[in-house]
Amino acid sequence: MLRKKVQAVLDGNVHTREYGLKADVVDGKARVTGVVDTLAEREQVRQLVSRLNGIRAVENGVAVSTDGAITDDDVTFEVAEELAADPEINHRGISAKSVKGVVYLQGTVDSEEEQEAALAAATRARGVKEVISRLKVSRPGAYDTDNLEEIFHHQVNNDYEDEDRPGVY
Repeated sequence: MLRKKVQAVLDGNVHTREYGLKADVVDGKARVTGVVDTLAEREQVRQLVSRLNGIRAVENGVAVSTDGAITDDDVTFEVAEELAADPEINHRGISAKSVKGVVYLQGTVDSEEEQEAALAAATRARGVKEVISRLKVSRPGAYDTDNLEEIFHHQVNNDYEDEDRPGVY
């Protein structure tokens, strides 16, 4: 009975029904198998099933694969598109690189929320099997214009001091 309930949720969800995923349940532990296009869809399967009453654990045997050949350059490009499309992300501070479907995000973000949004955006790209964050959250005020002006003036003063010393450029 519980297996039918899980299968009905998978078959009835607009995001998962097209994949023909299969479910089995033994002692409250659901096992879902099949193939989806993105890591985000794989995670969505786990969330859908884990919310059901009577399910104590979910073994997510769903694989991420695309219909055709997709290169690491294709994956990197799609991740960049997903980052650029998300209004919560300043994508100019983030770079992505894919190695065999494992995406590495690097750069600086303004907040933990922006970091989470970047991770979620990367999982929506086709061909992504895993996302590893090397993102740094900037310190408050790190890019404050007062600080930049102070740095600029400090550097200008150093340059003038160097002009007064022969042989120092």
